[in-house]
Amino acid sequence: MAVAFTFPGQGSQAVGMGKDLADAFPEARRVFDEVDAALGEKLSKLIWEGPEETLTLTANAQPALMAVSLAAMRALEARGFSLKDKVAYVAGHSLGEYSALAAAGFVSVGDAARLLRTRGNAMQAARAPWRRSSGWSRPMSKRHARKRPKAPSARLPTTMAAASW
Repeated sequence: MAVAFTFPGQGSQAVGMGKDLADAFPEARRVFDEVDAALGEKLSKLIWEGPEETLTLTANAQPALMAVSLAAMRALEARGFSLKDKVAYVAGHSLGEYSALAAAGFVSVGDAARLLRTRGNAMQAARAPWRRSSGWSRPMSKRHARKRPKAPSARLPTTMAAASW
């Protein structure tokens, strides 16, 4: 039977995640140290202590979730689980794809952290004005709804939703 590992996308973050792993496994702690060094800041402090509003910013949540995913992998490896010997596939949802690449050894943890920080910053900058608050979907304001392009026979939605393809 083939075994696959899948890694989570944004939205599964929570303050305190990964702290028990880092306390129990030096290998997991080293992942957080590597991410902190790669980003030039103590992301681990934000992950473990919050505040939640700052952790959930895309530029923070994405490298944070990758760090926790890789810390969990390193903890498993410390207990004798070999990704290379036992896992046929790795995959991830959205940012989890970067975690999968790092877990499989195609990119370093530090490179994945820097890529995800850049990706998160770009995603935050690209958010439409009506999407700048929390929540995945919200109605457009009347001001923005009036700016929709006119289509002769098309009915355009007044709700925006995020999607990852």
